[in-house]
Amino acid sequence: MTQSIHVDLLGTETRFIDTGMYRTRVIEVPNDKPPLIMLHGGGGHAETYSRNLNRLSAVSRPIALDFIWHGMSSRPKFSDGTATQEIHWLRQFTLQVLDLMDHLSLPSATIEGESLGGWIALDLAINFPERVDAIVLNTAWGIALDAEFVQAGEADLDALRETSVAALTNPTFETLRTRLEWLMPLGGVTDELVLLRQALWSIPETREALLEYYDRLFSADISDYYFEEPEIRTIRCPTLVLWTDKNPIHGVDAAERLHDLIDASSLHIMEGCAHWPQWERPAEHDEVVARFLVGELDQ
Repeated sequence: MTQSIHVDLLGTETRFIDTGMYRTRVIEVPNDKPPLIMLHGGGGHAETYSRNLNRLSAVSRPIALDFIWHGMSSRPKFSDGTATQEIHWLRQFTLQVLDLMDHLSLPSATIEGESLGGWIALDLAINFPERVDAIVLNTAWGIALDAEFVQAGEADLDALRETSVAALTNPTFETLRTRLEWLMPLGGVTDELVLLRQALWSIPETREALLEYYDRLFSADISDYYFEEPEIRTIRCPTLVLWTDKNPIHGVDAAERLHDLIDASSLHIMEGCAHWPQWERPAEHDEVVARFLVGELDQ
C-alpha cells in the first residue's frame, strides 16, 4: 500500500507565519525540544519532509517550510544584487530563514538542507554561524570543490532545466511526473506527490516566480555563488554530510571531500537513493539524523 502524505502528517501543524517581511508556510510538530529547521530543494515545498517530521519529533522540534517563491509562501521581488554584494537573490532565502527564526524567538537552530536547502544551510553556517547549532547537508548543491579531489557533477543539468520549465509552463500530471522522476529515478514517485506538486505549480504567482528562479539558477554566472573550499573549511558547527550513492548532481566523492573539509563532520552514505533520500528511505534518514542530533553518530 502506498504511504499517504496526509497520514504521514497526522499530528503535525500547518500554518502561515507573517513576519511583516515574509509570509511563510510551515509544517511543524510543536514541542519544547531543540529546533530543527528543514529546507527543501529548488522547486520543492515543505512536504518534502512529510515522511520525517513525526519520527524526528522524538528528538527535536522539526519545522519544515516553503521557501519564498515556492509552495504557498510569499513571492517578493528578486534582488538584483550580485554574488559579491551583501544581499543577492540566493541570500534572500537565508534572510527568510533568519527572519522566521527571529519571529519564533529561536536564537539558533539546527538546519537540514536538501539540494538548494543545503546551499542555504552552508550560507548560514559560513556567514551566520552564531545562529546555527549544527547542519545536515543532504545531497547539497551550491559547492565548487577542487577538481583534484572530485569529479564534475554527474547530472545532465540541461535535462533538469528542461523538465522543470516544461512542467511549469504546462503543469500536467505527465510533465510533473517526469520532473519528479529526475529527483527519484530509482522509484518512489507516487501519484499523490505528483498531484500535490501539480496543485502548487499551478498557482499562477508561484509558477511565474519559479520560472524566474530557474532562469537565475541556470544563468551563466551561477558559479559565482557557489561556496568554494576555503569558505567550507571555516565551518565549525557539527555537520552531518548525508549523501546517496546515486545522487544525480554530485557523487559520493563530493560527500567525502566535504567530510574532509569540515572538521566537526560525520558522513553517512545512503545506498539505493538518488536526490530525495528523506523520502526514498525515510526510516534510515530519520535514524541517522536523530543519532546525529543527540550526539551518537561517530565522526
